Amino acid sequence: MFDGKFRTSVDGVTAPIGKNLDRVGFSADALTFSGLLFSIAAGWAIAEDYFWWAIALIAIAGLHDLMDGAVAKASSRESQRGSFFDSVVDRLSDASMLAGVTYWLLHHRPGNWALLPFGLVTTFLLISYQRSKAESLGIAAKGGLMERAERLILLAIALSNHHIFITVLCVLLALTTMTAGGRFYRVWQAAEVAPRNGRP
Repeated sequence: MFDGKFRTSVDGVTAPIGKNLDRVGFSADALTFSGLLFSIAAGWAIAEDYFWWAIALIAIAGLHDLMDGAVAKASSRESQRGSFFDSVVDRLSDASMLAGVTYWLLHHRPGNWALLPFGLVTTFLLISYQRSKAESLGIAAKGGLMERAERLILLAIALSNHHIFITVLCVLLALTTMTAGGRFYRVWQAAEVAPRNGRP
């Protein structure tokens, strides 16, 4: 949702910051990698029940994810390799944080609740894969309620209070499932009239 409706506004804020970061020597790949390290640290903090630390680390990781693209544009070094690296790191970051959620649930809510992060990581990966595959076929697939920024925000909200943690995670699962379903439907409809690009 943010990526589609507010991208121009966000770019207006991040572009000058990206130029300054590039000027002092930061690279887009370095920001992407450091964001992964903060995501791994957030996963550890969740596992160890340091929820407020996890929120701070998620915010820092999200800031790195926001700024790596701005730095790449400012440096005029946007590339397919950088885009590929960023996409892979985003998936690793999501998995790291959800691994922390799994560990916490196993130790604090024994039983079937530990399967909840499995459902979340499945929908997270499905949403990103649908976009990637659709764009490889020449079909736009952005949009939906729960793109990556919204998912991180809702995870942070879940971490704000132990009493709502599981409830908000269930809401997140429902919304990501709806997003995946809606994206599938839109791409399916668009593919009906799109030029045929063959099967893998």
